[in-house]
Amino acid sequence: MSLEWAAPAVVLATRPHGEGALIATLLTEAHGRHAGHVPGGASRRQAAMWQPGNLVEARWVARLPEQMGSLTAELVHAAAAQAMDDPLALSVLMAACAVAEGALPEREAHPACFHGLVAVITALMRGAEHALPALVRWEAALLAELGYGLDLSCCAATGTTRDLVWVSPRSGRAVSAEAGAPYAARLLPLPAFLRDPDAPATPADWLAGLRLTGHFLARDAFGLQHRPLPAARESLEARLARGETSPHA
Repeated sequence: MSLEWAAPAVVLATRPHGEGALIATLLTEAHGRHAGHVPGGASRRQAAMWQPGNLVEARWVARLPEQMGSLTAELVHAAAAQAMDDPLALSVLMAACAVAEGALPEREAHPACFHGLVAVITALMRGAEHALPALVRWEAALLAELGYGLDLSCCAATGTTRDLVWVSPRSGRAVSAEAGAPYAARLLPLPAFLRDPDAPATPADWLAGLRLTGHFLARDAFGLQHRPLPAARESLEARLARGETSPHA
């Protein structure tokens, strides 16, 4: 008797294992972050399918629940190959996968995180300028899923719901422009698109959003594991800080 499941999945990471095989980590809706052994995964025939960011239809099989098990898959959407010609898009894709791989607990279902990551990958089909706001919103949602949610509903000091432009780096609560003015140097800017999906977002807004969610990811989701933010996530933020926002930057 064997255990198995089949499900849509996002490839988060791979590492070599033995001769020609891989250990692949996937994210699925019902099975969460899940690893498995991929025989022949490093071969020329399979390697392109197991690139981080790709959407696959995966099948996992094992004899016992605690075993790593074996993975096979069929490619559904080659997101990694499509992003290859756009360094910013590729950086977004790698950052999202690295955050999911490092922050989510193993084999614990987080359906909203799975669907949110798929939404980021889907947005990349329209360009990095669409995916970056989606990535920041997804990171905020991931923080909430893990119990570290930001409270952007009203001002922490006055209770007003208007003119919220800052976030307290200690409490994760929004602060209005008036209440936060004396402490502006110590507060994190809150880009409008995080509260209003229809608000326009500039490259400066993308960077502010990444710095906001990055602060809480580093302190809570990764800090409590005594680990830094993934290098791919830091690289994306650094790219935007340098102003590298064009497709061929």
